[in-house]
Amino acid sequence: MPKRYGVKEKDQVVAQILDLLMTGALRSGDRVDRNEIAATLGLSRLPVQEALVQLEHDGILITRYHRGAFVQQFDEASVREHYEVHGLLTGAVSARAAADPRADILASLAPTMTLMREATAPRAYVDGAELFRDIVIAGYAGPRLTATIRSSRSFMPRHFWNDFRESRTHLLPIIEAEYAAICRRDPAAARRACIDRADLMADLLIAELRRRGVFAGLDSV
Repeated sequence: MPKRYGVKEKDQVVAQILDLLMTGALRSGDRVDRNEIAATLGLSRLPVQEALVQLEHDGILITRYHRGAFVQQFDEASVREHYEVHGLLTGAVSARAAADPRADILASLAPTMTLMREATAPRAYVDGAELFRDIVIAGYAGPRLTATIRSSRSFMPRHFWNDFRESRTHLLPIIEAEYAAICRRDPAAARRACIDRADLMADLLIAELRRRGVFAGLDSV
């Protein structure tokens, strides 16, 4: 596989490992073959090691001394937990935005809402949604919270949402509710919208993983 220029090598490795999980090629307890991943991506072992460190920090892998890196628990419960954490963290930031909806932030958010509303392809919707979230985080999250949210995003495979045709249909109403809550200064509603959005994203991803037969002991539907 050729290198993807413009994308950090470590991030290429992270995406590759997540793709292996999403397709069932890696399952709970499996050992991650560093040499195979490096060869597949045409990279050295250094970015592979950097990616493994990140994924261990994010709770997706675990490193065992002299044995290598292994997949942590990977099932419905673990996927849902990743999204629950993300919902709580982004909800805290959105509540801050609703408590103090600064004019400059609102002016920046408005075009992202237009982008999402007018999106005709999943990728365009995802681009708008990520920009919306980045603006809120940059405006209201400190360094610690920003870093923690970045970590919680690691198991939110962008390629899945880019290809998921119903992203806009399912998720836009919830982000509309969050935006409205920020505009009308309703922190509780803004927080709730983020939690609801994360819960729904977990439901959609889990349903797809069930369909693919990724989870051990689950029949594909």
